[in-house]
Amino acid sequence: MENRNHVTEFILLGLSKNKKIQILCFLFFLLCYLAIWLGNLIIMTSITCSQLINQPMYFFLNYLALSGLLYTSTVTPKLMTDLLTEKKVISYKNCMTQLFTTHFFGGVEVFIITGMAYDRYVAVCKPLHYAILMNRQKCNSILRASCAGGFLHSLGLFLHTIFLPFCGPNEIDHYFCDVYPLLKLACTDTHKIGFLVIANSGLMGLVIFMVLMASYFMILYNVRAYSAKNRHKALSTCSSHITVVILFFAPVIFVYIRPATTLPEDKVFTLFYTIIVPMLNPLIYTLRNTEMKNAIKKVWCTGRFWKGIPMI
Repeated sequence: MENRNHVTEFILLGLSKNKKIQILCFLFFLLCYLAIWLGNLIIMTSITCSQLINQPMYFFLNYLALSGLLYTSTVTPKLMTDLLTEKKVISYKNCMTQLFTTHFFGGVEVFIITGMAYDRYVAVCKPLHYAILMNRQKCNSILRASCAGGFLHSLGLFLHTIFLPFCGPNEIDHYFCDVYPLLKLACTDTHKIGFLVIANSGLMGLVIFMVLMASYFMILYNVRAYSAKNRHKALSTCSSHITVVILFFAPVIFVYIRPATTLPEDKVFTLFYTIIVPMLNPLIYTLRNTEMKNAIKKVWCTGRFWKGIPMI
């Protein structure tokens, strides 16, 4: 693909040209990235080393933490490196790779969140059939479908972009390679491709968001018949899920639902679903979750995890 383009590398304009702001941003994102690693690793280890891994909700939460960690890792390290360098350059091949991997792991995360919503819907609305509908085989099928859905979503955007000619300029007004900033640089009419991107990302995000919110409203409606204790538990779990859904999907819909244009606000909204949400997920899913907090105490405070590590 490089041979048909005059552009072999792109310059990322980043978040700001002010050196002091860049240093402050670097320190902030460094702390965020460390928190993302620490929080998600604690969740994955606590679930894997406890009986929670046998419960569908925590089975999905384990992989949501993993996908969130991989998702932010496609963007954050490069962003932090660029904040400390004068020339923020990314090669054409690395740019296309970043575009594909970012949307792949982002797509997987979206579909896992959808799987978690389905799990909660079955648990609340069809409790007698829960063990049959959400057995381990079904959970594995949902996980495989999430990976396939993320792959198809990412492949569609990748194929729309990889065949575009880039003749110059090569400055991307963003902090990573995303589809809309790249369409803006293409040496051809991209209006039709822009509508395909809206269908692939914007409308897909909007439809999934509406389905998720509808499922949670049905759950909230059905928990009225529960006892006070079970109602509180269901509401606590659903409120955590709804918070994640809103924080993730609202910025995604804002960025991708409109025609192929870029706005200065896009960078701020993109930070939410690439860095802020993966950092907040561990807190959101643990602060109001008694089972998760108990698992963390058992695994980390009683030494269950450390006993499994061989002494040197």
